[in-house]
Amino acid sequence: MKTKNTTIFVLILAIVASLVFVAFNGLKIGKFEIRKAKDSINLGLELAGGVYVVLEADTDAKGEELQQIMEQTKSIISERIDGLGVTQPNIAIENGNRIRIELAGVQDPQEAINLIGKTAQLQFVDPKGNVILTGKNVKKSQVRQQDREMGKREVVVTLEFDEQGKKAFADATGALIHEQQVEDRIIYIILDDKIISNPAVANIAEGGQAITDGQAVIQGGFTVESATQLSNLINAGSLPVDMIERTTSVIGPTLGLEAFEKSILAGGISLLFIFVLMMAVYKIPGFIASIGLIIYTLLVVGTMSALGVVLTLPGIAGLILSIGMAVDANVLIFERIREELRDGKTVRAAIDAGFKRALTSVADSNITTLIAGAVLYYFGSGPIKGFGVTLMLGIVASVLTAVVITKYLLKLASSIFGDSNIKIYGA
Repeated sequence: MKTKNTTIFVLILAIVASLVFVAFNGLKIGKFEIRKAKDSINLGLELAGGVYVVLEADTDAKGEELQQIMEQTKSIISERIDGLGVTQPNIAIENGNRIRIELAGVQDPQEAINLIGKTAQLQFVDPKGNVILTGKNVKKSQVRQQDREMGKREVVVTLEFDEQGKKAFADATGALIHEQQVEDRIIYIILDDKIISNPAVANIAEGGQAITDGQAVIQGGFTVESATQLSNLINAGSLPVDMIERTTSVIGPTLGLEAFEKSILAGGISLLFIFVLMMAVYKIPGFIASIGLIIYTLLVVGTMSALGVVLTLPGIAGLILSIGMAVDANVLIFERIREELRDGKTVRAAIDAGFKRALTSVADSNITTLIAGAVLYYFGSGPIKGFGVTLMLGIVASVLTAVVITKYLLKLASSIFGDSNIKIYGA
């Protein structure tokens, strides 16, 4: 058993070392290639520069009407470019009727125009996959409250179609009301290949009728917030006003790649000091924690690269905070293990008890921080939203490494080194 565990432990170390080597140097085997970690992460405007575009609204609207149009246009453009909150563009309304968009990592102004101007494809599709109508046929969508039985009111989303959409929707609903199964009466509302709602048409037996007036109502136990979100997405099928390109230009980084290189160097030195301190204080558990932190770093960097997260200064701050949380979790756990060892328990029993006793504290601190990150992501925008994303990624990775991977490696180490000398476990 000891030989087997030693082999597993050495194999894990070899895999981690190989991944670190690939992260620093990249890997290319034939057509398969993995880029260096620092080259695979997209950098923000302040680190790598990008492109800015100024668009002007082609409208005669003024005052509150213009303000509403511009806010809606800004929201739609932001959703198109940064739906997940990881690309972190700078989008601002200027002079009342212009929108300035700054995109990091884009070097070709035309590429930026294509990205911003991409038409969001809103489609209404029947169960057979036939497109009934598109976003251009939707005049508007609104959130309403309507009366139900016994005086109750419910939140609904209303749709109003143009003449072409009115006829198409009447034909589609007239056919669907004869279907018996619910799944055969669904109209899928799809935005950019993603289903955002799937209401079903009531059949004749339920009193359903063809909707011939171009006015439809979506019911479904909506809250005001969820109904508003759906209504906004439907309205986002097309921009509310034509936008004319006025200016495009390449902008340089405000801090430069040199600052990024120095940040990487500073981060590496910091991690090295943490490794030395953890091993000096906790001995073998400190060495295990160092491996866990390396795995944590690989997980975060790999996830950021896969998601296309743009790394900015707020993002770096989120990563630093999550590293601190990971170290804090290890310290809590190891202190509990030391107490158990001093009380006379075996190493394996001390590890189990230490993790069990520290789990509540680790969970409390990480869950509260995770909630904070989720709030920042949901209510924030731009860099604030990006900070929330990187913070949540870091928290999930730190809990995984501190609670799962570190515990497994510690048990392997205990089976290898035994219980003869508890000092090597920091006790």
